[in-house]
Amino acid sequence: MFTLYPELAANESFHIPVEAPHELYVEESGNPDGIPVLFVHGGPGAGCSPHDRRFFDPSRYRIILFDQRGSGQSRPHANLEQNTTQHLVEDMEVIRKQLGVDRWLLFGGSWGSTLSLVYAQTHPQRVLGMILRGIFLCRQEDLQWFYQYGTRRLFPDYWEDFIRPLAAEDRDRIITSYYRLLTSENELEKMGAAKAWSIWEGRCATLKPNSAVVEAFADPHRALSLARIEAHYFVNDAFLEPGQILDDADQLKDIPGVIVHGRYDAICPLDNAHALHQAWPGSELQIIREAGHSSGEPGIIDALLRATMRMADQTER
Repeated sequence: MFTLYPELAANESFHIPVEAPHELYVEESGNPDGIPVLFVHGGPGAGCSPHDRRFFDPSRYRIILFDQRGSGQSRPHANLEQNTTQHLVEDMEVIRKQLGVDRWLLFGGSWGSTLSLVYAQTHPQRVLGMILRGIFLCRQEDLQWFYQYGTRRLFPDYWEDFIRPLAAEDRDRIITSYYRLLTSENELEKMGAAKAWSIWEGRCATLKPNSAVVEAFADPHRALSLARIEAHYFVNDAFLEPGQILDDADQLKDIPGVIVHGRYDAICPLDNAHALHQAWPGSELQIIREAGHSSGEPGIIDALLRATMRMADQTER
């Protein structure tokens, strides 16, 4: 079973101004002459980490990471202004052009799969291929599953902690009620809601309990951007038309892709990946036993590394 490549330092990092007030954090590592690959992080709002460089052979890949608007080291932090899916797609184009990339691979998980798919459907001629994990189609049924009716039945103890910040009368509209707290002027209320929202996600992300994952989600900097930006997107249906990704799947017909999904993913159930695979003729679906949603689970890591190796072979040929 493959494990992550050794720790890798960035060759350079910088900020790219886009639509005011946003400045995107961007970094490059690996081989400057290698196959360009863009790591598209989840959330929205989670940001990247040094760990994310390690899915790629640094001798073969030009590894590009960026923090989406309001996330990670992008500025201003947790900002919701001019922050939509369409803005993020165009930000990716700004990065591509500034870095002098003609076509690149996209590597995204969870919300990163959503954004990668929308980008590829908008600019298919710029995509060499995609490796996607933990598919999230952002349908209403997917949002309701995790934030209202579904996952709560698997984790009723964690659910109690998640809904505690909400008044009893607000618990039948979780996302809207949380959005109100997360955009409050009360900083203590806002941070308390952000941590509860983010910890719920961290607790549900792995098949087996993983305190390191929960601690990462509980970090105040990450929790604030993750919760605020996710709630902002989800009260707005992710700024997508109903069924948009599956309806536009014909735009992907010439793009090869590997879909990796945990059998027991409680955040984004497997039907997301299955539906995408059926709609995308050029895709290969790998269902990982004994895995949930997290990219850090052994079976998921193994499948993703095998995919990056195979995609490099195919691209170089």
